Amino acid sequence: MDCYEIWCDLIDGRQDMAFCEAVDNYLGYLKARDLIERFRVRRRKFGFSPTDMPEFNVSMEFRDLTQMDAAFGRVAVRDAEIEALHVEVYSRVKNAKFALFRDFPDPVRERPSPTTEPFPPGTL
Repeated sequence: MDCYEIWCDLIDGRQDMAFCEAVDNYLGYLKARDLIERFRVRRRKFGFSPTDMPEFNVSMEFRDLTQMDAAFGRVAVRDAEIEALHVEVYSRVKNAKFALFRDFPDPVRERPSPTTEPFPPGTL
């Protein structure tokens, strides 16, 4: 899985449930079209986090970069349907940070067999 992560604060913290509904509508639209595998919204608990870490985390999982590229391609069109969903999310956030992670090890990176040394003798 490739995981696209967004951390953000809300412009108006009183709109936390409206933000979650907007994310559900937007990412649910992508999921219904098989452009995303799953997503979730998380909120910092008890104030535990690094000092520069925003309060909310939106996590999106994609089968692979091909699916992710198709999702980004759908959003990039910015037609009235998708743009209305997108604006309901991004108009509510500030201090956004983005990252792309992958499950590891993944099929791209083969695991060494238990009987194989990671480096041949004399190579270090």
